[in-house]
Amino acid sequence: MKKWYKRLHWQIIIGLVLGLVWGLISSAAGWTDFTTSYIRPFGTIFVDLLKLIAIPLIVASLVVGVTSLNDTAKLSRMGGKTILIYMITTTFAITIGLVVVNVMQPGLALPEETRFSLMESYGGDVEGRGEAAQEVLERSPLQFMVDIVPENLIEATSDNANMLQVVFIAILLGIGLINIPVQEGRALINVFEALNEVIIKIVDFIMKTAPYGVFALMAAVIVDLAGDDLTQALTLLRALGWYCLAVVIGLVLHVLIVYSSLFKIFSKMKLRDFFRAIQPAVLLGFSTSSSAATLPVTMERVEKNLGVNEEVSSFVLPVGATINMDGTSLYQAVAAVFIAQALGLDLTIAEQLTIVLTATLASIGAAGVPGAGIIMLVIVLQAIQVPVEGIALILGVDRILDMIRTAVNITGDAAVSVAVAYTEDLLGDLHFDD
Repeated sequence: MKKWYKRLHWQIIIGLVLGLVWGLISSAAGWTDFTTSYIRPFGTIFVDLLKLIAIPLIVASLVVGVTSLNDTAKLSRMGGKTILIYMITTTFAITIGLVVVNVMQPGLALPEETRFSLMESYGGDVEGRGEAAQEVLERSPLQFMVDIVPENLIEATSDNANMLQVVFIAILLGIGLINIPVQEGRALINVFEALNEVIIKIVDFIMKTAPYGVFALMAAVIVDLAGDDLTQALTLLRALGWYCLAVVIGLVLHVLIVYSSLFKIFSKMKLRDFFRAIQPAVLLGFSTSSSAATLPVTMERVEKNLGVNEEVSSFVLPVGATINMDGTSLYQAVAAVFIAQALGLDLTIAEQLTIVLTATLASIGAAGVPGAGIIMLVIVLQAIQVPVEGIALILGVDRILDMIRTAVNITGDAAVSVAVAYTEDLLGDLHFDD
């Protein structure tokens, strides 16, 4: 049995803590330039390595999964379950966020002078987000369906933001292979099976560098937040602490209530065992703030530790990394009401129900847009007629909350993959790293 400090999740936690400490020391000692120039690049390289293998992994694993299913009806049924469960968990997330923010009322705790200061400091960042949101609003309601189908294979697979297009291509290729004679398609299937095995080994190699990459990422986050003035960052966190606490409480409640219920209904798996099995993926999601970058590790942990069959994980997880945003949607609900409270606006029940509907739909419609979380929030604010300039109130702490909500997004992806695998009788036994 491995000693505790040799286990990957403990090494990642140590990297997180040391990165936090280094970032604080850098800000206090004025070493931010050194950290930015000589520490941050290692974090960037680590994330780029994960992104590098994301698309090859999705294509190879999904083609292998579809060809092993050998049944388009089963694939269609599994897809319907996946989308339905994702939509239900997202709706619950938004509802929980609204309950928490209405009970805690963090916007009323924000001093007036702090509100003016934040609006002045971050107001300039809002204009570009509003323009991007307007472009999303002007699109057809079914534009997201159009965006799924690429017009160019090479272009679609050259950008990690086109995750749904990659999934579409892989499924189409898999369906084509199962509809030709076995002997004619066997050679190509063997290529994808071999590629899948190679990518899994590469993931193992990359994960050996995870503690160092996480250290660099965490140090860079602290430096970005605090700069050379740690006091300013602490003042900002103190002013928005009640808002941050509301978001965190909502996210924790969502995990404890919704995902626990999901396991009780579909798998009888304990939440504690679930987290123990996927710890590295959640910690990486927290460090990178990217579901897409963490996808290779999430897939590996879900298949190896949770016992989810590759036929399920190769479909459910890539789709989830693109459209399932439980953490982001809950955050939007809290942020929208917080901004309204801080600006002295009372939201009616109908307007809060509009938040539920708009945030649920926006989680799919704006999934492929860079900085989707803030842009989706602009759409929600416009729907309830709250000034979008209010986003300036929360931009200062958005990076920290983005890390937490991404970890919840990844947790949701993994939880839904367990539920779908259970309903398809494709869920094996739990396995924990020694």
